[in-house]
Amino acid sequence: MRTAESGDDAAAVWDIATPPWPARLQGVGMAGFRARTTDPVDLGVVPYPAVTVAVDLSGGLLAVDDTSDRQCNGSVVVGLEPTGVRGRGRDIECLQVRLSPVVAHAVLGACSELDGTVVPLDDLWGRDAARFQERLRAAESWDERFAIAEAALARRQEAGRAVDPEVAFVWEHMVTNLGGVRVERLAAEVGWSRKRLWSRFRSQIGLNPKRAAQLVRFDQAVHRLAAGHSAARVAAEIGYVDQSHLHRDVRAFAGVTPKAVSRAPWLAVDDVAWAAPAYLSGPCAQDAGRSR
Repeated sequence: MRTAESGDDAAAVWDIATPPWPARLQGVGMAGFRARTTDPVDLGVVPYPAVTVAVDLSGGLLAVDDTSDRQCNGSVVVGLEPTGVRGRGRDIECLQVRLSPVVAHAVLGACSELDGTVVPLDDLWGRDAARFQERLRAAESWDERFAIAEAALARRQEAGRAVDPEVAFVWEHMVTNLGGVRVERLAAEVGWSRKRLWSRFRSQIGLNPKRAAQLVRFDQAVHRLAAGHSAARVAAEIGYVDQSHLHRDVRAFAGVTPKAVSRAPWLAVDDVAWAAPAYLSGPCAQDAGRSR
C-alpha cells in the first residue's frame, strides 16, 4: 500500500492508498481515501472521462448531491459529465474506482443513463452492491480491499455485455489524440456511417462522440492548468482555437473560470491517487482497427 504525503492543503486532508501492483484490468483505476480530519468535507467534483464508483466504507456518512437537489447517501456511481456535483461528509473513508466508459458499459450497464447523473450503486447492482460493500468493510487492509474490488469487477466485466469494437476503437483514438479527432474520419475508418457511430457511441458510452472528445480535451487542459501552466499556453498545447475557446469549455464543463478550476481540490490529489489514466479502453479497440 502507498500512502500520500503532500504539503498541498487539499491533498493533506486525505490519506490516500493505491494498489501496490500494476493494474490487472485495463481501463480500471482504484484508490482508497480516508479523511485525516473529523471536520466536515465539501468538495466540488470536476468532470473526468471515466465513470466513478465511490464505495462508502464509513457507515453512510458520505453524501453526493447535484444541482437538481437530489442527494445520494452511501455508495454511488457518478457519470461522465457531472453538473454541479459535490461530495460531502465527515470521517469519510471510501474506495473510489474509475472505469473507462468502455469498461463501465460491461461492469455497470446503463451507461447511456450515466452522462451527468449520480445514482446509488444499489440501483445498478441490486443486492450485490450491499454484499460488495460489506466485504470491503470487513477487509483488514487496503490491499485486501483492492483485491476484492478487482475480482468483483473482473467477474462483472466477464459477465457483462461488451461495447462494440468499433465504439471502443473510436474512444481510444479520442484519448490517444487528446480529443483532437474528426468523427467523420473515425466513422469511415471503422466502416460505419456518421449517424450510426453517433447513435451507437451515445448509447454505449453515455455521451455523443463530439461531447466525449471535448471532455477528453477538457481533462487534459485542467490538469495542465492545475500544474501551473498559463491558460494561453494550455490553449495552444491542447488544440483550442484560442484562450477564449478554452475559457468557454472550462465554463461549460466545470462552471468556473480556468483560474478557479486550477485550484480545485478534486484535482490536487490526482497525481497521487491516479498516477496513470484509467480511461483507456483495452485490446478490443485495437481489434476494430485491425479488421478494417
